[in-house]
Amino acid sequence: QVQLVESGGGLVQAGGSLRLSCAASRRTFSSYTMGWFRQAPGKEREFVVYISQGGGSTYYADSVKGRFTISRDNAKNTVDLQMNSLKPEDTAVYYCAARSSSSITTMRGLWDYWGKGTLVTVSS
Repeated sequence: QVQLVESGGGLVQAGGSLRLSCAASRRTFSSYTMGWFRQAPGKEREFVVYISQGGGSTYYADSVKGRFTISRDNAKNTVDLQMNSLKPEDTAVYYCAARSSSSITTMRGLWDYWGKGTLVTVSS
């Protein structure tokens, strides 16, 4: 079992930046692929980005590519999401997710553990 706790959400103006953080409870954190998803009001939860166990491989949704950067610190059991040039359409609850498999997937049903989410609101 992995417990994930997100932090860092808030209100920011368009063009601004926020940094989200996710803390994991498990000592074997480095064995999990980590990712971020988001869910806007009235919409389904969608994939944002993932990072491989060692941090050497990442994959971004087209909508955030070039603006968001994921990183992880396996010594601290944390994964961060730096979000720059934020747009109103980035407004959503952001969820941290963990997957025990190393295979790449953007399908939310194939991720094993989820945090409770943190709200990001981008005003125009």
